[in-house]
Amino acid sequence: MAMQASEIERLIKLALPDAIIQIQDLAGDGDHYAAKIISSAFKGKTRVQQHQLVYAALKGQMGGELHALALETGLPSE
Repeated sequence: MAMQASEIERLIKLALPDAIIQIQDLAGDGDHYAAKIISSAFKGKTRVQQHQLVYAALKGQMGGELHALALETGLPSE
């Protein structure tokens, strides 16, 4: 079963409440997404650590309902 973009956004918002999230379904199949996530929670973290926060927010859905998620993460503009 595919995962809806709204569910991806909901899970990320639970873990990163201030996140600004843009999600794009890359293949139209609900399995391959790209997401741009901006959050102050990423401050002081490496890119790998930022991505780990997002994957943790998805609660093990990667590789199951969600096959692929290309991430772009960053901090809010000051």
